[in-house]
Amino acid sequence: MQLGMIGLGKMGANMRDRLRNGGHEVVGYDLNPEVRDVDSLQALVQSLQAPRVVWVMVPHGEPTQQTVDELGELLDEGDLVIEGGNSHFSDDVKHHEQLGAKGIGYVDCGVSGGVWGITEGYGLMCGGDPEWVEKAMPIFDTLRPEGPREEGWVHAGDVGSGHYAKMVHNGIEYGLMHAYAEGFELLTAKDAVKDVKGVFQAWTRGTVVRSWLLDLMVKALDETPGLEGISEYTTDSGEGRWTLIEGIEHAVPMPVLSAALFARFASRQENSPAMQAVAALRGQFGGHAVRMLDEEAPQVHKGAEPKHDEGAARPGAGAEAPGGEQHDEGAAQAGPTSGSGETEGAHGPAAQEQAAEAGPSSGSGDTGPAGAGPRR
Repeated sequence: MQLGMIGLGKMGANMRDRLRNGGHEVVGYDLNPEVRDVDSLQALVQSLQAPRVVWVMVPHGEPTQQTVDELGELLDEGDLVIEGGNSHFSDDVKHHEQLGAKGIGYVDCGVSGGVWGITEGYGLMCGGDPEWVEKAMPIFDTLRPEGPREEGWVHAGDVGSGHYAKMVHNGIEYGLMHAYAEGFELLTAKDAVKDVKGVFQAWTRGTVVRSWLLDLMVKALDETPGLEGISEYTTDSGEGRWTLIEGIEHAVPMPVLSAALFARFASRQENSPAMQAVAALRGQFGGHAVRMLDEEAPQVHKGAEPKHDEGAARPGAGAEAPGGEQHDEGAAQAGPTSGSGETEGAHGPAAQEQAAEAGPSSGSGDTGPAGAGPRR
């Protein structure tokens, strides 16, 4: 089958290669002249035989909208546009109406697989009218993982449902990643545990927590023992936020996702204003020492018993109310630190600005080097 691929970044280029390896003819266009096959969208459209199929794989928002606008002027009735980036599902409805007015088909397709998809296949979640989805089925079958179609591909429903499903997928991913991360920190906090990587590796077969993400955690610990030197600074592509907003809109409790997302926000703060306020308030009501940023942090030993501020008086208080400050575990640790102990080079304003400028990818956001793929 013939296909035009617009956007040849980490995922788009690999998808082009997987499709070509599967016997399809793919013409690719990208702003980068070193990776593209043609020099313009117009040249791409002219190189395809009608009825055409064009896959859009560019960052969501304005880049996608501009691409759809231009394709609307170049394509003909009966052509099909597949939007495979990380667009918001509400944008799909607009694109569908915009192109549909000219008789051009539109299918939204959430794509998961990151840098591993070229060899392992991509998880695909499609939304749109059945006739347009069926038209692109040979492409979907080549991109998806080997095995039963229903285990790597789904026609989720109407236009927008594919990206909605991918959004929820990424929200779940946030929670799973953070659960493994919390387990890692607790294992490293216990002196009796000598082989943290070995524990994670022992979980990869025969346990209920085994997963591809767990395999990748083992790989990360193998490449960087103890994760030494890795900055805590973690960005988010936006889909976790969208998922949480949808949870609020539909009154669906999502405490796991919200905790994972807010933890990412906290990772970008050198000195949390919220914790500054907590430290200041403790100083006000209990007379606890408030450490300033230019003071040396106290030594904290793993496994040390928490200090109890039983002598701290509360104004106007008699008996201690439930949830009060009688047992204040943080009394010996006045003032927040930056968390990881990273220097300005890793956590400073320049690094934050650079990370903020990095737009969302069309996959999971994984940018690590390709290595041993996940187990089947």
